[in-house]
Amino acid sequence: MKLYFNIGYSTKVGESLQLVINEEGTVSKTHPMFYTESGLWKCEVDYFSKSVSYHYQLIDEKRNIVKKEFVSHHLNFPHNYKEFIIFDEWNNKNFPENYLNNKILHNRLNQFTPEKISVLKKHTHLFRIEAPVYHPDWQVVLFGSTPSLGNWEYEKAIHMSRTDFGIWEASVEIPENEFIQYKYCLYDKNEGKIIDVETGENRFTLPNPMKDVLQIVSNHYFRFKAYQLYHDAGVAVPVFSLRSSEGFGVGEFSDMKKLAEWAKETNLGIVQILPINDTTANYSWTDSYPYAAVSVYALHPQYISLENLDFSLPIDLVEEYQSEKEELNALDQIDYEKMIFGKWKYLKAVFNAEKDKIYKDRGFKKFIKDSEEWLIPYSAFCVLRDKYKTPNFNDWKTHKKYIAGKISPFFSAKSKDYDASMLHAWVQFQLHKQLKEAIDYTHSLGVSVKGDLPIGIYRYSVEAWTEPELFGMDFQAGAPPDQFTELGQNWEFPTYNWEAMKEDDYRWWKNRFKALEQYFDAMRIDHILGFFRIWRMPISATQGILGYFYPAVPVVSDEFKAWHIPFGYDRYCKPFINDQILWNYFGENSRSALEFITNNHNGTYSFKEEFDTQRKLTDFFKKNPRGPIEEQLISLCANVLFLTEERNGETVYHPRFNVYNTDSYKYLSDWEKKTIYDLYHDYFFRRQDHLWYEKAMEKLPMILNATQMLICGEDLGLVPTCVPVVMDELAIVALKVQRMPSEDIPFYNPKNADYLNVVTASSHDSSTLRQWWKEDAALTQKYFNQQLVQYGRSPEELDSHLAEIIMKQHLYNDAMLAIFPIQEFLATDKKLTNKNMDLERINNPAVFPHYWRYRMHLKLEDLKNEKSFNEKIADWVKDSGRL
Repeated sequence: MKLYFNIGYSTKVGESLQLVINEEGTVSKTHPMFYTESGLWKCEVDYFSKSVSYHYQLIDEKRNIVKKEFVSHHLNFPHNYKEFIIFDEWNNKNFPENYLNNKILHNRLNQFTPEKISVLKKHTHLFRIEAPVYHPDWQVVLFGSTPSLGNWEYEKAIHMSRTDFGIWEASVEIPENEFIQYKYCLYDKNEGKIIDVETGENRFTLPNPMKDVLQIVSNHYFRFKAYQLYHDAGVAVPVFSLRSSEGFGVGEFSDMKKLAEWAKETNLGIVQILPINDTTANYSWTDSYPYAAVSVYALHPQYISLENLDFSLPIDLVEEYQSEKEELNALDQIDYEKMIFGKWKYLKAVFNAEKDKIYKDRGFKKFIKDSEEWLIPYSAFCVLRDKYKTPNFNDWKTHKKYIAGKISPFFSAKSKDYDASMLHAWVQFQLHKQLKEAIDYTHSLGVSVKGDLPIGIYRYSVEAWTEPELFGMDFQAGAPPDQFTELGQNWEFPTYNWEAMKEDDYRWWKNRFKALEQYFDAMRIDHILGFFRIWRMPISATQGILGYFYPAVPVVSDEFKAWHIPFGYDRYCKPFINDQILWNYFGENSRSALEFITNNHNGTYSFKEEFDTQRKLTDFFKKNPRGPIEEQLISLCANVLFLTEERNGETVYHPRFNVYNTDSYKYLSDWEKKTIYDLYHDYFFRRQDHLWYEKAMEKLPMILNATQMLICGEDLGLVPTCVPVVMDELAIVALKVQRMPSEDIPFYNPKNADYLNVVTASSHDSSTLRQWWKEDAALTQKYFNQQLVQYGRSPEELDSHLAEIIMKQHLYNDAMLAIFPIQEFLATDKKLTNKNMDLERINNPAVFPHYWRYRMHLKLEDLKNEKSFNEKIADWVKDSGRL
């Protein structure tokens, strides 16, 4: 079989194209392409399969890859032809068919059956276009300039068949030997007519006078108008926050079915949740933090429904269970410790009572076999964590270092740890079944589920134990200072060893996405900036302020000379303390501070060696409290100008964030201040951008191509210039929160949102709209007048009418998605609002650790019965074109 590839592509001198054919199970084959006078690059290939997957790449004169397609082309060949001429277009990741042809489309078209096309021997052309059409009554049709293509007459347009999700094909005979112009159109089956023709110039192709050769015209990107593209609205609510009559003081996977029913009732097509992985470290309320999972695969036992297990509770425990359930369900907020203790008590009781049946369960056996790569280490980790009362494997008496051969016996019936290991495995099996059932039901309603992928892993997690080489265990990840906290954030997670991950083609990330794809249709990547660079702190720091970006182009010693900066290590890299600073920090408690610092007898002071880091001070204060001076001493440690890093045997430097706000900076000469400020500005806003672009483009395409989920990136914070460029190139949907604009403006206006955006009024990290309204009267007044275009004085509280205006601002725009926390929906109806608005906040990033315990004050069953409220929301969604 002969394949003749043709693609138009403009190259520079010395550059050329290659065709790379990917055959499953074999090494990819690369074929050089040749430029012709017609402006096409051509290549002839002998091929012997009825389908092909391939991509094009651009190389320079040294054969280095300059650019390549991230998304492959796929073609199927009819059996009655032996030769095919293929006319292609470069396939960009951010062509709509690539980011719209995802699992959400599959949900919308859940009754879809692929159509077959007949390719006859007399046919000369096969037209193929990838066009994800979300409207169930729309079809793609084709017409053109020749009589065989209808002479541009709507009534003679050729109807195409949807041969796969987002793929439309038509095989035709074009006997005319003339230049062919054509366009694709949208046809409404209900109206029985073409309702729109794609925008832009006419497309063209060549006649095909050759007998027994089929010309495949392979097009990308149906040129949709804005209203024809996929738009959706959704609700964001953590699973733990769901309230129903069946719960056990916390939301459960089975409650998601009721949430999906409410979403269907209100025309909402997306349900967004927070991470659902197991965070059980200490069985205390600190485990409520959903971004610190002990496993990136295991699901959290808090979400299990005791009433939907494969086996019933023992009869003698039913009354006790009902009593506990009633008590916990009556609470305004989650009592994490009582809830998790109770769930484990009843889970163990069911497991012990039904152990013999559980061990014989074929479904359970298959689950173990399919999941053993992560399930065996996870179960063993849980057993050891419980045995030694800590997740910190460094403190365990056995198995401190993970060795697979010494862990596998945990799943041997002869092991004393067998039952305990199987208990954790069985709980994961039940969780998987319950979540899958909830997801399948949600999909049956045409509703999609958007998950949340934390950027970091917990320091004492299964992954840190089993694959420590993939992580920077000597460092901590976090975030620089922002509007939430001026000290920055220290998440205490290890950083990633991207070099090690790259060596095995990002296997760890690909497996992680594959696991998530079992359940989710879209994914929010938490802190996507971490794929460009991470805010990294040494273990010696406890506050985020003592971090720096990694990777980064640091300041080297010679630069200080070039900038004429009189660098001195002690002055620039150690906390600067003089008498005035001592008084400013401690006032009359200055003498108490002398226990920790030494007088240098030259007007300056230094921390004693045993107290010269934040970590040393924090560890000391845990055992030896010193009251109010503790916080000041820890903050004083951050009074430095530059942070050091050891790199390849050399010390390099990073300006401390907001260096110009430090007390140390105030005591420099004016000339020194200006020079260091200029160096600071160069470091943060000039020199890093290209490096971060390269690092993101090195890993993100590889990772994202491993999934069919729609990917959204949480890109808030200090956003480098390269981030929106990469996100656009890779079709990653960006987040726009009205109160957190990236531009230097007070508020983001949703009407300015581009298509590749998700707009929202608030997030799980912010206060709710009703709380925010009361936080800053001057800011609220400005918002009331300028953003909401209301006259006069703003009311003291956000009323339901204003909440509606805000909601509609976010619905009526071009953004792909408008997703709102459940609290903001309820704020639009005075009857449904929580009387105590302070119970509605999910998280406050300035408080760490924070107790994540928000619960809806309404039951989902009752919310579904609020007919007028639900109809109101459904009308907004429909009227705004998000249906």
